[in-house]
Amino acid sequence: MRLKDKVAIVVGAGQSPGEGMGNGRATALVFAREGARVLCADVNAASAVETVAMVRAQGGVAEAFEVDVTREAGVRAMIDAALTHWGRLDILHNNVGVSLSGGDAELADITEAAFDRCTAINLKSCIFAARHALPAMRRQGSGVIINISSMAVITTYPYVAYKATKAAMVAFTEQLAYQNAQYGIRANVILPGLMNTPMAVDTRAREFGKSRAEIEAERDSKVPLRRKMGTGWDVAHAALFLASDEANFITGVTLPVDGGASVRRG
Repeated sequence: MRLKDKVAIVVGAGQSPGEGMGNGRATALVFAREGARVLCADVNAASAVETVAMVRAQGGVAEAFEVDVTREAGVRAMIDAALTHWGRLDILHNNVGVSLSGGDAELADITEAAFDRCTAINLKSCIFAARHALPAMRRQGSGVIINISSMAVITTYPYVAYKATKAAMVAFTEQLAYQNAQYGIRANVILPGLMNTPMAVDTRAREFGKSRAEIEAERDSKVPLRRKMGTGWDVAHAALFLASDEANFITGVTLPVDGGASVRRG
C-alpha cells in the first residue's frame, strides 16, 4: 500500500487496439493495487471504462474520464474531476503519446498537420495538465508529476515529431522540478525503451504490413537484456517507485526503463 490514500490521475489509462497491456493501463492498475484512488483519463471513453472495470475487479477505486488532452478546457476539467471526486491531487501521470498513428514521418515526408497533431498530444497536453494540477499541489505542499517520454530522445529514432516532442518533455520536466521544489512537489520523467505494447507493436504491424510476430522478433533482437522487450508493467513499476515516498528525495530525474539500451554506445 505504498500509495495509500493518494489520489492519482493517469492520463492515457486506456490503450490502443492490440495485444498485451499498455503502459497507461498497467500504471492505473498498479497505482490502484497500491492504494491510490485513480482517475483513468483517456480520449477513448470505452477503453477508460475497461480500465476502471479491471481496477474495481481487483478491489481498487477508480473513475473514468473522457478527455481530449489537446484542448486546455478538457485538461482543466480532468483536474477538476479528480478534485471533485476526492478533494485532492497527489499524482499526475502523463502517459499519452503518438507517433506513426498520428502521421509522424521522416523529415522529407512530415506534414504540418501531422506535426501539429503530434505536438499537441505529446507535449502540449502534459504542459497544460501540469499547469492546472500545480495550484492544488502547491496548496497541499506536496505532489508528484511523472511524465512518460521515450528512449527515442537519445537514440537514432527516425520520425521527427515524436523525437522532438519527447525530448522537449524532458526539458519541461526538469523545469517543473526546479521551479516547484520549494512547494514540496517532485517531477520526474521516464524513458521507456522497446516495449511490447499495443501502441508500439500492433501499430507498427499495421503500418508496415507485417505480422505481430515479425515486429516482436525485430524489436526483441535489439534489446541487450535477455533479448526481450519490456512490458507495460515495467514502466508501471518504475512509475510506482517515483510516485511513492520511497522516491521522496528524487526530483528532476530522467529514468530509462530500457533493458540496457541506453548504455550502448556507437
